[in-house]
Amino acid sequence: MSRTLTDRDRPELRKAIQEIVDSGFAGVQLRVNDERGEWVGSAGRRKLGESAEPATDGRFRIGSTTKTFTATVVLQLVAEGRIGLDSPVDDYLPRFGLDRRITVRMLLQHTSGLFNHTGEYYDDGTVAPGIPWQGQEYVDRRFHTYEPEELVRLSLSKPVRFEPGADWSYSNTNYVLAKLLIEEVTGSSLAEETRRLILRPLGMSGTVVPGASPEIPEPHAHGYYRYEDAGQWKVVDVTRFNVSWISAAGDMISTTEDLHTFFSALMSGKLLPASLLAEMRTPHPKLGYGLGVFVEEIDGGGTVLHHNGGFFGWAALMYSTPDGSRTLTASLTTGDAELDFAATAAAFQKAQKALVKEVFGGQAGSAEPAR
Repeated sequence: MSRTLTDRDRPELRKAIQEIVDSGFAGVQLRVNDERGEWVGSAGRRKLGESAEPATDGRFRIGSTTKTFTATVVLQLVAEGRIGLDSPVDDYLPRFGLDRRITVRMLLQHTSGLFNHTGEYYDDGTVAPGIPWQGQEYVDRRFHTYEPEELVRLSLSKPVRFEPGADWSYSNTNYVLAKLLIEEVTGSSLAEETRRLILRPLGMSGTVVPGASPEIPEPHAHGYYRYEDAGQWKVVDVTRFNVSWISAAGDMISTTEDLHTFFSALMSGKLLPASLLAEMRTPHPKLGYGLGVFVEEIDGGGTVLHHNGGFFGWAALMYSTPDGSRTLTASLTTGDAELDFAATAAAFQKAQKALVKEVFGGQAGSAEPAR
């Protein structure tokens, strides 16, 4: 069992999370596991108008970090012989009439070329909208239930980004299709398969696949969305909302402890055969995306694997060395600071870089697959 460290042992971590709060975030939870033991801390406020810090065992919305779980379940089913990694997705989901060149691998690696149902941002600065996820329209519809098929058909009604396999473009629709694929081949819900293959074997009691439920189990911090409507700035509590608009691309709820347990087990080879873990960690040359994980060479040398996540109100960090021996898992919540969308994104990027540098330095290790 790892030794729990204190602020006195790791003052630099306490300083780092306080700086994140000072940059405009409402609250932060951080968990670091490495050769020195385990350090857990929080800073900021659990809820606006209160002085209590976020609970260090609190649940939070993990956003696109969910993709690593979804990809792992798909690859576990590949290991069971129930899915072919390079098989056409159309073989499993013929009802959508997908281009038969689109394979399961392409869904997991974002090389399918499918339009992103949450909207596309093109290199020339133009935007093609998808479902409403910003502004007053999003706020008004935040308890609306979207069916996965509805999201896929919206995507298929739009022009593709490129021919299958010809390029890379992040599309949440890929992971909605991955969910439908899992459910088609197993006859079970994605939530049931995630419990069978990951949560129960690893004893992850704090993790939830919520479906269309807007609830988040206690204890939890609160997330807020600040936006402009008709020339006025408004702040709304987005702790409770229906996550069906993002589905298996970003709907899960977890804790820093559970994310550490999951990612350490995954990276150390406890969830996938070595050959499939190697496939997962083989990055596309554009932005270094493997199959549900980013592979990043950090400043000073070494490699980290990660998948962060976020949407209005919430952000999550999940990092590990290739052998799973050193992890960083965190939750950030936004409050009523005067940050617009771009400023929030910039603050998040600065915070994540500071934490990664503090925890991993130049000693992240190589990207050799676990055996």
